[in-house]
Amino acid sequence: MTEQDWKRLLRQVREGLVVPVVGSELLRDEAGHNLLSLAAQRLLQGYGLQAAEPELAPFLALPRAVAQVHLMCQTDLQDLYAEAHDALEAVLSEHQYQAPVALQQLAEISDFKLWVSATPDDLLARCLRQRGALTEVVHAPKLPTNEWQDLPPDWSSRGGAHLLYLFGRARAAPLFAAHEEDVLEYAHNILTRGSQVPTAFLGALQERSLLLLGCSFPDWLGRFLLRVTNKSRLSEKTKREWLVDRPDAEQGGLTHFLRAYSRDTELFSDLEPSAFVAELHRRWKLEQAAPKPASLPNPAEPPPAAVFFVSYSRGSDQAAAQALVQTLRDLGASGPADVWFDISTLEPGDNFAQRIFDGIAGCRYFVPLISRGAEARDEAFVFREWRRANERAEGMNRDFILPLIVDAEFQPERLSHVISRGWREHLDLGHAPGGLPNERTRQRLERLLRESRRPLV
Repeated sequence: MTEQDWKRLLRQVREGLVVPVVGSELLRDEAGHNLLSLAAQRLLQGYGLQAAEPELAPFLALPRAVAQVHLMCQTDLQDLYAEAHDALEAVLSEHQYQAPVALQQLAEISDFKLWVSATPDDLLARCLRQRGALTEVVHAPKLPTNEWQDLPPDWSSRGGAHLLYLFGRARAAPLFAAHEEDVLEYAHNILTRGSQVPTAFLGALQERSLLLLGCSFPDWLGRFLLRVTNKSRLSEKTKREWLVDRPDAEQGGLTHFLRAYSRDTELFSDLEPSAFVAELHRRWKLEQAAPKPASLPNPAEPPPAAVFFVSYSRGSDQAAAQALVQTLRDLGASGPADVWFDISTLEPGDNFAQRIFDGIAGCRYFVPLISRGAEARDEAFVFREWRRANERAEGMNRDFILPLIVDAEFQPERLSHVISRGWREHLDLGHAPGGLPNERTRQRLERLLRESRRPLV
């Protein structure tokens, strides 16, 4: 990775826009032994077998071992869930297998709030619990209803970490993907929104960039995961992904596919996944040690009369808001004097609510970001911002509210709740997919910024 690559990644990590997907390659101990490969060996040894494919990527080691036992020993698949689980537990206890350093380092990066585990073990969860509160969300089609849970609506304000087990969590029951047909079934269950699918968690993933670390997925599964965690087709997506894998990982087909159709997915194999995590952790720690500027103005100071006040749903549209702010800066806007933008991922508390209302009262143009994500929210502080802007607009004799639709498609009719405030009938709706204005909207913003700097006569 270049220095610019690292800066870009760390900036998005800092802003809460990246979700790590933790794969099997990060389960290697200091001696290079992989938990899943050791568990596969343990399972096979119990039946007097040796691995038919000893050089398999760890993600496939246990599923192929289960299939080998099933075919060669005529063992019922239903019985092999418990045996695969027991093999994992035996490795963890007999080898006193500790969480690899890479997992511990990754878990220390507190800017990661959402996590995805692509393996059935609980080593990542153990590391995250050492950091603080942890919510575990398990995707398993046969999970008992009383055990199912999804990402809480207020997850961003709760604090702590939220972990999704994408292919279930190992138990002595068919509640995790123990073999390859299970992997296919779990993928199909997500695609069809079948039983016990954590739709809220998946929705949050669609709004953020993925950092895939040592997953070594089969070609088809890598393509599927990237597509299902994006709202639009890969060739049209507006967010970035990072895929970090071993130099010898079998990623040829996936690499070719991504370079052709998903150029915003960056592939890195110059570092082992564990070495990549170590470098990411080192750089993040250096940033944490550096003094940080205040994220909000001092409430004792008068509110700045910004040109643009960017108002957005913190639960769904932060990435789009940041992209728009960067566009405004590219057009010549500079600092809070030109753009009011609260980068906090938390809903504002009483201490800052009045400060935000003062910003609305002092800005020249109010720019609400409209999306299907905002449409789906029942309650949020952003709606108070919009109501306050409408109240101010009633006493004005010029353009003030500049709504921008930030969905990929421009379909105002599908946003009837958030555009029911008279905006559709009386205002010129702009289009900025993912926060990137189309040419017409960009020209309008540039013109308004230029006009705002002319002296009043």
